[in-house]
Amino acid sequence: MFLEKLTNITHTLAFRLTLWYTMIFIMSSLGAFALLYLSISNAIDKNMDEHLLAELKEVSTLSQMQGMDGIKSLSYAETESEGVEKVFCRLVDLRGKELFSTNMSSWGDIGVGRNALNQLANGVDHVFETLSVPGRTYETRIIYGLVGPDMILQMGESFEDGVIFLGLLRKICLIVMFPLTFFSAFIGWFMARHALMGVHELTETALEISKGALDKRVRVKGGGYEIKRLASVFNLMLEHIKTLLKSMRDVTDNIAHDLKTPVTRIRGIAESHLGTGGTADASFDFAADTVEECDYVLQMINTMLDISEIEAGVHKIDKKKINMTEIIQKAVELFRPLAAEKGVTIIAKVPDSAVMYGVLNSLQRMIVNLLENAVKYTPPDGTVTISFNNDDKNWAVLSIQDTGIGISPEDLPNIFKRLYRCDISRSKPGFGLGLSLAMAIARAHGGDITASSQPGKGSTFTITLPR
Repeated sequence: MFLEKLTNITHTLAFRLTLWYTMIFIMSSLGAFALLYLSISNAIDKNMDEHLLAELKEVSTLSQMQGMDGIKSLSYAETESEGVEKVFCRLVDLRGKELFSTNMSSWGDIGVGRNALNQLANGVDHVFETLSVPGRTYETRIIYGLVGPDMILQMGESFEDGVIFLGLLRKICLIVMFPLTFFSAFIGWFMARHALMGVHELTETALEISKGALDKRVRVKGGGYEIKRLASVFNLMLEHIKTLLKSMRDVTDNIAHDLKTPVTRIRGIAESHLGTGGTADASFDFAADTVEECDYVLQMINTMLDISEIEAGVHKIDKKKINMTEIIQKAVELFRPLAAEKGVTIIAKVPDSAVMYGVLNSLQRMIVNLLENAVKYTPPDGTVTISFNNDDKNWAVLSIQDTGIGISPEDLPNIFKRLYRCDISRSKPGFGLGLSLAMAIARAHGGDITASSQPGKGSTFTITLPR
């Protein structure tokens, strides 16, 4: 059980963030220590060179004032103060012959650099060398310089103090790195858990919602902008899902309610036929009525499926070049006989040609549904005007205006909902899906439909479509 929990922890995002943070911290710390180490090492080397150069200048000045005796006294004083194991002084001529030296017992058989003598003979003020002396642990830094006529000072100093200091610095760095690593891991874990607290709450809320708590929402008290935005979008999605579920329940209720009428009629026809005894003519009428009612039910179901598929984007919108003028004129010709029978006049205000991109069958259904509603709800001597404006290079506007019964302000916001029918329209044939289908088609094309109406004066439906 413990190993399983440990394995689960190692697969978490918090653990991975902690690991990355710790590794970055360790690499940054090592880089900082390395930079510090190099800086101190260079400072030690530079300080030693400056010290040797200062001693050379002091010996040169003393040589001019006191001669060889002054050089000897200063050399002995220097080696005694620093230690004969750490510093030596030697005076040679331009040929390398030794003129004087301090105690060299600790320095083995260290000679005089011929290259340095040649450089001094060519006019160079001083020359530095770094030698590894056999038998000695630490390297030696040596300076050569003229301190008088035909006299060259060779002074050497051990790197021992500097090397010991750098070694101590390395040990301190290693000792400090261990607690710093654990501290950085703890801080990284704390920061990762704090940053992901909103995600944890989001997960817990999602689990509760999956168990049926649909009213549950995410409440993020801390966290950054990203977590708060994620929680806000998640809550917005939940509200949208809740609205969709409510809409689905409403649709289901409406379907159950609206399907009762045709089914009841079918049942009544069948009972009537059974009660009459069943003649050949009656059987024919019964079959015809049954087919008609079944077609009505199938039409309702198919229309609802079409709306659902269009809204869900199941079918790809394959837009092609079409002429809206031809579509509108054909729709007007289709409804003109029905309108004339009712005493309604249809007026078409369209350009000679209006080319745009869209799905021909879908746009035909949208226009037919809207035009059918306009004719249906317009009383005799009324007018239905359909106009199309494509002056804008990006958008086209189709308008269908009637002088019909109008829509009440209470019903106007709901007319595009599925199976919704105003009280005044329930006496008319239909099942309340025409406007829903028209809206779905318009939005699938990237457009929209708006409606305005005044009860008793008429309605106007405006469709905006991208060209």
